[in-house]
Amino acid sequence: MITALLLYCLLGAFIGILAGLLGVGGGLVIVPILVFTFGYQQIPFAIIMHLALGTSLASIVFTSISSFMAHHKRGAVDWSTVRRIVLGVMVGTFLGSCIASLLPTTVLKGFFVLFLYFVAYQFLTNRKPKPSRELPGPAGMFGVGNIIGVVSSLVGIGGGALSVPFMIWCNVTVHRAIGTSAAIGLPIAIAGTFGFLVNGWGNPALPEYSLGFIYLPALLGIAAVSVLTAPLGVKLAHSLPVDKLKKIFALLLIVVGTRMLWTIFHG
Repeated sequence: MITALLLYCLLGAFIGILAGLLGVGGGLVIVPILVFTFGYQQIPFAIIMHLALGTSLASIVFTSISSFMAHHKRGAVDWSTVRRIVLGVMVGTFLGSCIASLLPTTVLKGFFVLFLYFVAYQFLTNRKPKPSRELPGPAGMFGVGNIIGVVSSLVGIGGGALSVPFMIWCNVTVHRAIGTSAAIGLPIAIAGTFGFLVNGWGNPALPEYSLGFIYLPALLGIAAVSVLTAPLGVKLAHSLPVDKLKKIFALLLIVVGTRMLWTIFHG
């Protein structure tokens, strides 16, 4: 348990930096590492992915607060956009957690791997949608929020991999899109945490120290350190060659995704 707690703290440090630096949230790294760690702890395979997704979203509650506050201090959060999309992402995220609770671990793993490859492709090609339109009206923002929320629940992320490209497409500048995405990540994380807590409550396969599909030792280790390192990530985002770092991160995602894909077929 001590080794696992140390790993969770190290993971939290890495996640906090990623959240501020790349605007993608830490779930892309949290989920696979939790899956591997839970396997090492011999947590039942049937709930490993559900526990990883729920714990990831719970940890993002803390990371997103630290991250968006740092972005807010730099004037990089568009609060009008946050207000217009918040209901949609919360409804979608809760719905996604309900869907995830009904799916087997193998299906959730497969969907997560596909999403990792999608994000890696975006980073490697540096594909950015052309800013060809404005943000949609209330109905459109609710619909987009639903989609971002559902997918975020199914892969345990704060939604940045989807909300940032969407906002860029709608003529929001890159830094403002990243800062606004960090703020949107908080309602996504809250709704997802609640959803996985409710849907996992009373599951007989849960390990000790769990609240629904949220594993408290992992949550505490990750959250305690990530809130300290998220502001560092924001600072680095304004001084480092982020595009080059994204390509390195993309290669990491491909490796992690391929490793998870291997476990699907070979256990």
